[in-house]
Amino acid sequence: MMNWEFAAWLMLGGSTVLLFIGMPVALTFITINIVGAWLYMGGEPGLVQLARSSVSSVTAFSLTPIPLFVLMGEILFHTGLALKVIEGVERLIRRVPGRLAVVAVVAGTVFSAISGSTIATTAMLGSLMLPIMLARGYHPTIATGPIMAIGAVDMLIPPSALTVLLGSLSGISISKLLIGGVLPGIILSLAFVLWIIIRVGISPRLAPVDTGEAGHRGWARWRMFFAYVLPTLSIFGVVVGALAAGWATPTECAALGAFATMLLALCYRCLTRAAVTKALKGTAGISGMILFIILGATTFAQILSFSGASNGLVQLITGQGLSTSMIVVGMMLMLIFLGIFVDQVSMMMITLPIFMPVVQALGIDPIWFGVMFLICMQLGLLLPPHGLLLMTMRGVAPPCVTMGHIFRAVVPYVVMSLLLLAAVFWVPEVATWLPRLIG
Repeated sequence: MMNWEFAAWLMLGGSTVLLFIGMPVALTFITINIVGAWLYMGGEPGLVQLARSSVSSVTAFSLTPIPLFVLMGEILFHTGLALKVIEGVERLIRRVPGRLAVVAVVAGTVFSAISGSTIATTAMLGSLMLPIMLARGYHPTIATGPIMAIGAVDMLIPPSALTVLLGSLSGISISKLLIGGVLPGIILSLAFVLWIIIRVGISPRLAPVDTGEAGHRGWARWRMFFAYVLPTLSIFGVVVGALAAGWATPTECAALGAFATMLLALCYRCLTRAAVTKALKGTAGISGMILFIILGATTFAQILSFSGASNGLVQLITGQGLSTSMIVVGMMLMLIFLGIFVDQVSMMMITLPIFMPVVQALGIDPIWFGVMFLICMQLGLLLPPHGLLLMTMRGVAPPCVTMGHIFRAVVPYVVMSLLLLAAVFWVPEVATWLPRLIG
């Protein structure tokens, strides 16, 4: 029982089986950790060490940005500023095929720059824009697809709580990983807009001709943009600008972003006590869940290392005579496969204890690898049948939208995400140029 092969099967296989049968993520890894600590860390002393490691894993200062990034999005949603941003974007975009679908992508990109929650972005856009598009005659596939796809992009464009979590668990520079996702995220958003225009141009029946409200001309058309959209985007400028210039750490940038968001809401006189209470409750719930999962993930990696499984698996992988490129491709394929069945945090917890020692042993650029890891996790949100954003869309969509519509709607966006993954693989500068530029 003490050889590394058994430890690997017990820890990795056991956790995977428990996840597949539906046990909650945090409970899964705590259960496996208790068994592993008892077997490989000396019984009762091992359990004491497990408790100590668990406490230290969630008191790390590097995790502070997570609740602050989540708070930014919660404030925007509960104060109503998000609705104003949608209206500002909608007034600006006119005479474009599939106009409201394009508005959803652009508005979603704006929210991605100020919100750390993919589910919140999809749920909000779905509940607000989907009924309008369906009422105006948009086909369910052209209406639901962009909302789900742009929600997934939220993971790539900072601030992103999952990016901070990935950096913390993998040891990759959080600030460079946050910056590394900017260019791929923008490329993906532009590709979505281009696809919608081409698709509706080929099949106009999917979306009726919609030029926007005729009454909004001249300054009336631009007023909402300058009054709400531009000030909201300035929060992204505050966070990323301070990060890129090296003026502040990721934690300080997150604090600046949260402060700027609350200050903006205060200026618009919508920062009510009720809105703040709802935002804080939402932030506490999401952050508590994430930190509880981190507790299990960190000790899981420690037990894998202590049992010899991590070192044994690294030697097994690197000793196969495969090229570095083939090993990276294999890792990405494994992540995409896992994304079909398990959530993004589980993907990190299962794979990072094995992947990161291999990345270090082969001298792979950690930022390049980290951005591809993010794209694979973003894909997992969209992959049928259990993609989290597909389930979110099903929850907010009216009964006339079937799961068949949702599955068909997401296919082209999955293909575009795979093409982006291939582009980053073959041209690493797509992910590494901006982090390298800022030093």
